[in-house]
Amino acid sequence: MKVEAILAGKDSRAVTVLDTARVVDAVDVLGEKNIGAILVCDAAGAVKGILSERDIVRRLRSEGPGILEKGVTSCMTENPFTCTPSMTIDEAMGVMTNKRIRHLPVMDSDKLIGVISIGDVVKRKIEQAETEAAALKEYISS
Repeated sequence: MKVEAILAGKDSRAVTVLDTARVVDAVDVLGEKNIGAILVCDAAGAVKGILSERDIVRRLRSEGPGILEKGVTSCMTENPFTCTPSMTIDEAMGVMTNKRIRHLPVMDSDKLIGVISIGDVVKRKIEQAETEAAALKEYISS
């Protein structure tokens, strides 16, 4: 199964903020959308980084609440790891596991087409395992 199958089954619009936004603005969007990370893009739509709840908490711990008024670029992870729609779900899960990340922007050439989370990947893997188990049960009982 490919990453494109995950995108087909969800709202693939990626949630983004401009690279000129403040951290507090990104926090508002994260809370409003109930998501764990947001992509940081420039005015042309190019992905510049990703800002996660972890990034914010770590900076709050080291610098205090003043970080909320700084720009998102001061907290974000630059040049995030990405995947393509044709990447397999196992490959995407491998990247997430090895890099210890929970979100992957999905890029088609230089164009952002969505974001997948570890939750999306796990959900698909469970569905796949359940389908295979049902097929095996059917095969055995026939």
